[in-house]
Amino acid sequence: MLAAVVDSPGRLADVLAVREVAEPTAPGAGEVVVRMIASTVNPSDAVTVSGAYGTRTSFPLVPGFEGVGVIDAVGPGVPAGALGRRVLPLGSAGAWQRYKRLDHSWCVPVPDDIPDDVACFAYINPLTAMTMVERLCPPGARTVVVTAATSAIGGHLAELLTERGIAPVGLVRGTPGRTVADPSRWRAVLRTNEPGWRERLRAATGPHGIDVAFDCVGGEVGGDVCALTADDGVFVHYGLLSGTPLPARCFTGGRGARVELFRLRDTVHEDGGRHLPELFAPVFAGLRRGHLRTAVGSRTGLSTLAAHLKSPAAGHGKILIDCQR
Repeated sequence: MLAAVVDSPGRLADVLAVREVAEPTAPGAGEVVVRMIASTVNPSDAVTVSGAYGTRTSFPLVPGFEGVGVIDAVGPGVPAGALGRRVLPLGSAGAWQRYKRLDHSWCVPVPDDIPDDVACFAYINPLTAMTMVERLCPPGARTVVVTAATSAIGGHLAELLTERGIAPVGLVRGTPGRTVADPSRWRAVLRTNEPGWRERLRAATGPHGIDVAFDCVGGEVGGDVCALTADDGVFVHYGLLSGTPLPARCFTGGRGARVELFRLRDTVHEDGGRHLPELFAPVFAGLRRGHLRTAVGSRTGLSTLAAHLKSPAAGHGKILIDCQR
């Protein structure tokens, strides 16, 4: 079968190759084989391929943490009714191939009324945004800051916060051609590549400071946002798009602001996947209402993925991978 494979760590576009590999063997007890329909590319894929998680990553590796597929074969102990069921196959990488073998407990059934090109994006960004807002944004919060506001998850956070009556302040790098998805949801959007952005952020958040900050950038930008978080506030760090860790002062300054390091992996793996249907229920409900949707910027078949990553199409949105093409 065809698979996208990385033999050694490095920059994703440089080390990924698409080639024929052996098909999965027959599923064992409690296992299934999923025929992948669609997948996508997330920053977590690039970070994993880079070798950043060396203690839990081995090569060669088939990347891809997110996608949708159909159960094509079942092993002993798996209900017969699971055969032919459309699912999100979670718990490990491996979505960038024609077939993925995994334990049935990591398969989340997808409602019939959610299309493949919507279900494909149901996991990483919507689930992260919804879980963080529900668990880490207290009811009294009013001043909220979101870094990487033009990202897909930045848009999800703004949508969820708007439903709570909160218009967040967004921070963006100022990349030409990139704007927030819906400007009406933001109190202000500040460019961190412009002089004086810190002073403008301080003015926008007021003397009390930030109640809740959602940061996926890290580095000095994350550190400055953390410094402006109120002593009774929460600074939520969930990504590292800058490639630079938060400054040590975020953890050793002796201030009252609580720093939360959120990892979706911890939430998903906390009980071996048994709670996954319950965890995804509100996400599917939101998608069904047209919320938490992800824009598709370009489409490619699995066979052309490596070339596509070397010369990505211009435009805002995620890559949609047709895993059977």
